[in-house]
Amino acid sequence: MLQGKKILLGVCGSIASYKSATLTRLLVKAGADVKVIMTTDARHFITPLTLATLSKNPVYSTYFKSDTGEWNNHVELALWADLILVAPATANTLAKFANGICDNLLSAIYLSATCKVFFAPAMDLDMWLHPAVKYNVEKMKSYGNIQIKPAYGELASGLVGEGRMAEPEDIIAFLRDTYSADLPLKNKKAIVTAGPTYEAIDPVRFLGNHSSGKMGIAIAEELARKGAAVTLICGPSSQILSNSQIKRIDVVSAEDMHQATQKLFSETDIMVMNAAVADYKPLEVSAEKIKKDDSHFSIDLMKTTDILSSLGKIKRDDQILVGFALETFNEEEHALLKLKKKNLDFIVLNSLRDTGAGFQGDTNKITIIDKHLNKQEFPLKSKEEVAKDVCQKIIELS
Repeated sequence: MLQGKKILLGVCGSIASYKSATLTRLLVKAGADVKVIMTTDARHFITPLTLATLSKNPVYSTYFKSDTGEWNNHVELALWADLILVAPATANTLAKFANGICDNLLSAIYLSATCKVFFAPAMDLDMWLHPAVKYNVEKMKSYGNIQIKPAYGELASGLVGEGRMAEPEDIIAFLRDTYSADLPLKNKKAIVTAGPTYEAIDPVRFLGNHSSGKMGIAIAEELARKGAAVTLICGPSSQILSNSQIKRIDVVSAEDMHQATQKLFSETDIMVMNAAVADYKPLEVSAEKIKKDDSHFSIDLMKTTDILSSLGKIKRDDQILVGFALETFNEEEHALLKLKKKNLDFIVLNSLRDTGAGFQGDTNKITIIDKHLNKQEFPLKSKEEVAKDVCQKIIELS
């Protein structure tokens, strides 16, 4: 559930900051993009180099990068983050956060943040039990910040009691549980098809199209971010999935894709047919490369299986089936015919006549029409943003 999350990890001056190295490693392993913010005192306990190496990002500590006048923009960093995790959070930092004191980069980022903020306190027993600390913790929680409770155990002073920063593995589990509860497609299974299909003419040549697979992969990754267990069935494409939790099945031909979808469809809740599947394939495939002997050459073609139509015939009422229509003329008319004929819950229409839409590019312009003929038109957007619009419609129907 942390895959793709942009996380700012705040590290304060505590002996527990040695755990921040393991925490950073586990966050990165979970698929998060991590940037570390260290207070000045934290640098006495663990080096920025360690955390930079583990996070694969620069570590930030002060407002100014050098004497050149460059600075670390606390507002930009706060806006970049999907969540802020302060671990360890010392009594000093909690007091600053709770009372709006802004005298270092971390506190400035905190006061600029609009995302969720998690804090994992770490301090000695008597400090943790002090009324001022308790008061500040309650103030933090009253602002909507989320406490990851300290653990009971042996402390650096030799005392035994509460105050130990939660173990990195427990912090990861806490974050996963928190975000899992908020995911609208949790416990849903989804299949997305993407890319082109290649229909062999001979061992060298094929019939294909210009689909890159970008749109389908963007949808698969957005469904996964919303909590669905996603399988991507992808035709030939050079695009790479960034989410390692998505199962990818690579296919080549329309028949390969048909077989893969038929095998999995009965067990899925959501099916998004984004792939540009060939409508025709050669009637015969030559076993050898066809030589260029004649001035004219013809190929007899036959229809491929209409995958979307075959799925529409066996679709249950509790399943969501989504189709795509890329058209060049009479766009809405053709999309409506496909919507009804193939028993879709909604169809995503785009036109090659719209600048910036269609194959290969990083943008798309769509219209969503559902089976009740409700229509939503969207402006030109990045394919990642388009994927969010498509997934939002799926969530509304789930």
